[in-house]
Amino acid sequence: MACQHIGSASVSKPTPADTVYREDCTQCFDSIDDPAGLDVCLKCFNGGCAGDRNHAKLHSISRNHPLVLNVRRTRKIIVRDEPPLKMSKLAIAAETESDRYDTTLTVKCLECGIDDIDKANPVIAAAVEAIMAANTFSRKEEVKAWEQELTSCEHILTLQQGPPRQIESQDLGHCSKCDLNENLWLCLECGNLGCGRAQFGGVGGNSHALAHSTESGHGVAVKLGSITPEGTADVYCYTCDEERIDDDLGTHLANWGIILSERQKTEKSLTEMQIEQNLRWEFSMTTEDGKELTPLFGPGLTGLKNLGNSCYLASILQCLYDLPSFQERYGGGVSSLPDVQDPAQDLETQLRKIGDGLLSGRYSRPDSDVHVSEHSPEVPHQKGLQPSMLKHLIGRGHAEFSTMRQQDAFELLQHLIKLITRSKHPSGLNDPTQSMRFMMEQRLQCLNCKKVRYSSNEQDSILIDVPHEKLPAEEGQEPKYKPVTLKDCLDNFTASEIVELTCSACGSRDGFTKRQLFKTFPDVLVINARKMAVINWVPVKLDVPVIVEDAPFAMDAYLSRGQQPDEELLPEEATPAGGSAPSFVPNAEAAAQLESMGFPRARIEKALHATGNSDANAAMEWLFAHMDDPDIDVPLDLGGNAASANTADPEKIAMLESMGLGGPRAVKALKETNGDVERAIEWLFSHPDDEGEPDEADGDANEAADKRPAVVGSSELPAKFQLQSIVCHKGTSIHTGHYVAFIRKKIDDEVSWVLFNDEKVVKVVDAEEMKKNAYVYFFKRV
Repeated sequence: MACQHIGSASVSKPTPADTVYREDCTQCFDSIDDPAGLDVCLKCFNGGCAGDRNHAKLHSISRNHPLVLNVRRTRKIIVRDEPPLKMSKLAIAAETESDRYDTTLTVKCLECGIDDIDKANPVIAAAVEAIMAANTFSRKEEVKAWEQELTSCEHILTLQQGPPRQIESQDLGHCSKCDLNENLWLCLECGNLGCGRAQFGGVGGNSHALAHSTESGHGVAVKLGSITPEGTADVYCYTCDEERIDDDLGTHLANWGIILSERQKTEKSLTEMQIEQNLRWEFSMTTEDGKELTPLFGPGLTGLKNLGNSCYLASILQCLYDLPSFQERYGGGVSSLPDVQDPAQDLETQLRKIGDGLLSGRYSRPDSDVHVSEHSPEVPHQKGLQPSMLKHLIGRGHAEFSTMRQQDAFELLQHLIKLITRSKHPSGLNDPTQSMRFMMEQRLQCLNCKKVRYSSNEQDSILIDVPHEKLPAEEGQEPKYKPVTLKDCLDNFTASEIVELTCSACGSRDGFTKRQLFKTFPDVLVINARKMAVINWVPVKLDVPVIVEDAPFAMDAYLSRGQQPDEELLPEEATPAGGSAPSFVPNAEAAAQLESMGFPRARIEKALHATGNSDANAAMEWLFAHMDDPDIDVPLDLGGNAASANTADPEKIAMLESMGLGGPRAVKALKETNGDVERAIEWLFSHPDDEGEPDEADGDANEAADKRPAVVGSSELPAKFQLQSIVCHKGTSIHTGHYVAFIRKKIDDEVSWVLFNDEKVVKVVDAEEMKKNAYVYFFKRV
């Protein structure tokens, strides 16, 4: 039976601007490796599973796109009767996909029920060829992320080369100052060959390329072994001391007799070595007697594949999806969601896709590609889910999270909480981050007149500074740090301190005592342990062990008592005559602390103003939570704008309504923030009790739009908390090294700690290591 849908109405060829989803389903993690394969829409290139969930069929019906290309991949079974060939260092023959897999392509019409349309049809053949040739979604995003990392520079753009000549390269070339013939860098100005810096993993180097640059003033060099026929290579500018990109690389190399099409990549690139170095920060995967830890499989025990420096994302996701609020919101998959035009670009869909993938156990099984034998004793772990689509959405428009660099896991958590909070929540569903919210209360008391002022601030986490004291070093050993307890850190965090402020009641300059305590407690308390020291003006992470007991501990002592009957409040600071804004003088000590950490002055002043101008720690929290604000670098302006203060843009009100933040409160929030939507959202969240101005708003349209509770958290006692999960980090900086998650799980009726190390999920025998490297704690209220 002929299919009536073959034609331009149902078939398209992807252009370079189109995204092709031909790896896994956009709504679940079923993929081309499953028995039913993946159906790629021949009209819009959406990837839909063809198995029991049949998201491809649902897409076909809702979009009226009947034709699909089914892609199914199976692992080749290769029987070797002889030992593998010895690898030549000059020809790194990476195993290609065609070497490892057989791929079967079938064209189907889901409306006509035809399962094998002739692929030789000219219209069909052209579309299939273009789809299979196009970069997949994950590959396209990865390339885009790396490309935006590298730029050219003036030293490349103004490069003057010497007279053309043929240099010795490939197997004949060696460093001009030593005998090394690998890790060679070609000076693009004069053609000198010099060895690079010594690299981890045994790659030799005496830095003679750098020495040549210093002696000659020639700045730009290319790593010979990294050159590919496609024209990519490691290009480094020693003058800028940065990795760069050379748009005229082919021309510049031809000057020295190197033709791109004849080259073959023989060495790892700088990027590959950086990723490998980060992955080498291994957390112990063996017991004390050297045996591999037991891999775990099942619901809630699914690993996440490292996309290249993405362990910071994987560790945070594992901890979040262990929380009941996230499991309730996102654990049921996409079945209950209304139809979405583009699932891959919808945050709710992708969060549910991750929830289904991590919690269902559907994908938690040994990797079939790993064959265990007496010659290959490797323990079979999972293949791991690839969270490419969610990573893209989280990073979209963000200067850091859109890149392929390692990032700070705690900053990622703050960013993700903000994205989820501001997203539109489907009817009847709560914000899952609400369980992490609580109120901190700050108390200021004048040392002279004893009058007090209380202020509160809604938070979703706290940052505690970990005190560090070096222990005497043993002979031949690096000095270690004295262990501290979590109680020590919390005591320091809530301790009273003296701040230099002028009293608005008595005019005294003696200062104030300041103390911050919890006004309410959350269901889930998130604590970021900052183990940092500034050494030679560079923040360095310290390995200070923090002792946290597994048993529940009481937080009652850290609850604020609030204003007492015998306390007299300080008067509110009035606006000066004439209506001008009060002047603001940043706390000098707090500002100096923040400046020493590298924060710009404009951001420091905003943060101190927003948090009471007394505490560097609170200001730092505010800064981490507001990194994405569009006006974060605009100088603090307390003058306001009369025109904007008296009007509220209907379009901006509509934007707030779409987030569930409409009503009279939205009108007031826009007035209070001079019409800035981003700041208005923050104002709404920090003023939950303010009911706004009902006389100036459309009450019918906005009634009860804001469903946030008036007070977040609970002040009920006793308040006992137990450690539930930890994000751990190894490395000298939070932007390098490796992140993993340890989570308390119930395994076979027994509570045990489980290590999530990217795709590897194993039962932990000794959990002491995690305490030393803990960076972010998740405590549950019990």
